[in-house]
Amino acid sequence: MGIVDLAMGLRMAGVRILSTGGTRSHLEKSGIEVEDVAEYTGFPEMLDGRLKTLHPRIFGGILAKRDDLTHMETIDEYDIEPIDLIVVNLYPFAATAGRPGVTRDEVVEQIDIGGPSLVRAAAKNHAHVAIATSPEQYGDLLSALETEGGTDLSLRRRLAHEAFEHTAAYDRGIADYLSGESVQKEFPPTIHLEFRRKAQLRYGENPHQRAAVYVDPKVRTANLVAARQIGGKELSYNNLLDLDAALEIVRGMTGPATSVIKHNNPCGAATAAKLSDACRKALAGDPLSAFGSVLGFNRTVDLATAELLCEPGLFIEAIVAPEFEAAAVGLLTSKPRWRENVRLLQVGRLDEPAASIQRRFISGGVLIQDADNLASIPLQWETVTDLEVSEELWDDLAFAWEMVRYVKSNAIVLAKDTSLIGVGAGQMSRVDSVQISIEKAGQRAEGSVLASDAFFPFPDSISAAAQAGIRAIIQPGGSRRDDEVIEACDQHGIAMVFTGRRHFRH
Repeated sequence: MGIVDLAMGLRMAGVRILSTGGTRSHLEKSGIEVEDVAEYTGFPEMLDGRLKTLHPRIFGGILAKRDDLTHMETIDEYDIEPIDLIVVNLYPFAATAGRPGVTRDEVVEQIDIGGPSLVRAAAKNHAHVAIATSPEQYGDLLSALETEGGTDLSLRRRLAHEAFEHTAAYDRGIADYLSGESVQKEFPPTIHLEFRRKAQLRYGENPHQRAAVYVDPKVRTANLVAARQIGGKELSYNNLLDLDAALEIVRGMTGPATSVIKHNNPCGAATAAKLSDACRKALAGDPLSAFGSVLGFNRTVDLATAELLCEPGLFIEAIVAPEFEAAAVGLLTSKPRWRENVRLLQVGRLDEPAASIQRRFISGGVLIQDADNLASIPLQWETVTDLEVSEELWDDLAFAWEMVRYVKSNAIVLAKDTSLIGVGAGQMSRVDSVQISIEKAGQRAEGSVLASDAFFPFPDSISAAAQAGIRAIIQPGGSRRDDEVIEACDQHGIAMVFTGRRHFRH
């Protein structure tokens, strides 16, 4: 419901409407009788529209207590009429500030003055005045007008609460913008986080835990919370966590890519010339773990990919992608188990990078850090062994190094043909992670490459890698025993590359 619908309903109920320039013209073009605020106050708009409603005839009519005889006599003496409903849409400050190429002057002009003043005055006097700050509230107002002849106190209290939430968020956006101008290289001394509840979830990680999902209104890039669900049943708490991990992985890949997530860790991932090929390779990374997994794609899911997903024996919980071809949706939703169970989410184009700042809540506070999303620079990598990396292994090394940043520490990944074939995640010992990744890969480890998120403190894992047939290793370097690790590689005929950058993921 829009402002025209609301105004029509008010006029049909005999309500007199005052409005300022732009809105007044819009309503008049729709055939609605409206009085100009400037004519009512006897004071014209001025200063390029900066001064419109700030006048005693407006604010006196809002703030007067209807049950206070003195107040009513005062406004009557000054020919001020009571105003019972205020409808305000604030200037789009946040949208303007987030627009590429916007100038500071353009942003400053979107700092609303009269609007928040009207909102606060009406909300303060909610015992007698109703305040609407969102089109979502218009239906409630018209319903109350139709059934009750006006608003009751409970509705006005709710609207007042929502109004102050609205102005608080609006002012917070302005303060954050100005703070960003003055704080360029340091984290600000205070941060203010605002989240709006989008949905109650069935439960959290376990059935006995309550859960909900909230929207961060400041996020403008394609994201999971703003995604449109086009198929499947209700999303769970764990689905959302895994889908977010799946999306994070494929977002940073340039070619067609697929990620396979299980319990917030990748158990498969791949790139290829075609999305369907990337999907097949990714699912083959760990077929056992892929059962009941979540998939992420960085390209539109086409019919060929959908046909692959419908092969017998494959069970998927949810899929996130920029878009789905109509034919792909038609095929997937034609299968009963897909139509009823598998969640399909489309997030839109992934052209823009993910958020540059990460927040993690801990007991008593929140940790803030730069996101680990800096692009890798292979030209700065150093081959530290006598054996050079063969040309055909460089793509696999780069893929493995990109993937290891998404695996919980201690993290080890094996890659082959730009596909993830073995993962050792979240182990207390790096040796254990190496062993697990090799066991996951099995015979496919022969001829693969290994990436480690941090340095090897001892050379013991090199022997295990050599025995499995691993041909090259990429790691940050920086251990006191780097020389011993390099010597072990030379002895076993394994090439080793140092990147100089660590990828811990706690």
